[in-house]
Amino acid sequence: MAAASPDTTDLGAYCRRVAQQASLAASELVRVSPQAKIAWLRRCAELLRENVAGIEAANLQDLEAAPGYGLTDAQIDRLRLTHHRIEAIASALEEMADLEDPIGKLLSSSVRPNGLIIEKVCVPLGVVFFVYESRPNVTADAAAICVKGSNAVILRGGKEAYHSSQAIVGCLHAAARETGLPAAAVQLVETTNREAVGHFLRLPEFIDLAIPRGGENLIRRVAAEAEMPVIKHFQGNCHVYVDASANLNKAAEIVVNSKCQRMGVCNAAESLLVHADVAGKFLPLLATGLEAEGVELRGDPRVCELIESATAASEQDYCTEYLGPILSICVVGSIDEAIAHINRYGSKHTDAVVTEDEDAARQFAAEVDSSAVIINASTRFNDGGEFGLGAEIGISTDKFHARGPCGIEELTSYKYVVKGDGQVRN
Repeated sequence: MAAASPDTTDLGAYCRRVAQQASLAASELVRVSPQAKIAWLRRCAELLRENVAGIEAANLQDLEAAPGYGLTDAQIDRLRLTHHRIEAIASALEEMADLEDPIGKLLSSSVRPNGLIIEKVCVPLGVVFFVYESRPNVTADAAAICVKGSNAVILRGGKEAYHSSQAIVGCLHAAARETGLPAAAVQLVETTNREAVGHFLRLPEFIDLAIPRGGENLIRRVAAEAEMPVIKHFQGNCHVYVDASANLNKAAEIVVNSKCQRMGVCNAAESLLVHADVAGKFLPLLATGLEAEGVELRGDPRVCELIESATAASEQDYCTEYLGPILSICVVGSIDEAIAHINRYGSKHTDAVVTEDEDAARQFAAEVDSSAVIINASTRFNDGGEFGLGAEIGISTDKFHARGPCGIEELTSYKYVVKGDGQVRN
């Protein structure tokens, strides 16, 4: 289903042409009805299901090449597309179709003394440049979120997932042709040359927002070079704090799930804090569950005293996003100490508290400076789908303009529409 590859010999000219086409498509999307966008999303889901074999074959090409790119086990897991994962992508598109369309929504309205009606109306951002690594499943999510919000998107996936992304975008293009959406609403960059990213980041006249999703080096590069706003997070150094009042069986399940349910993702727990009053009972109990999952434990002297297999943690361990089977542990004397530790070493991504004390829960939620604070549940729930957003294009730890999982509403802005009847200003 993929279109013929364009000429990318003159890289700068190619990138400019793609960005111009996206800008034109964005202006067309403003006129596309909510019903047409819904039809496109549903047809995309159908075509993904109909083309599972082709998508898996394309993904196999990428998986076979993965060792040559030096991908870690966690990165290969992110790259892999199974029948189950493709079905999950299709289902997410259908959920997106059912969400309320935000475009044109009246956010507020007032009438001035002179009779002017001031309306604040939700509008698209325009063109999104989305850069991501080894995550072909994200291709459909990102396209769906952008187009549902009447934004055009330029997808620049990593070379590691090139064939997989091509197969997915081929389905999205076919659906666009069938449902009347502008062809350039979703464009996959047809070159793996890394210099293309720099060219796109220097085109603010056509691109309204850049979103990098991948390793920290990629995100820092985009943040440094972009001439347009960037939505981002650098790391996912997520914590679970087990309070003195915690139900310890509940806490053990939450910690193991937060760390082990899927280790190579940004909302997996990387560090555990345990109140000194329960450490003696809780840590030996927990160690059994974590060691069964092959997790290496690194901790302070008290942790090493309580867990025979634990090794001494360094200062760097408490700052590290492992994305693999290592967990740092620290015993703290109070909730204040736990909060201070998280705000010092954390990445403002996702942090959880396990407690039966409502005052402790309120304090943790108020004082931990993260995009998501979770009470008595796994850190793995900081996810657009789990939050009911349908899907997400990324998680932001910034405070402007979006924070936390970024779904449709985070890819919108607003304008003021002022209605008068001949008023002039004195």
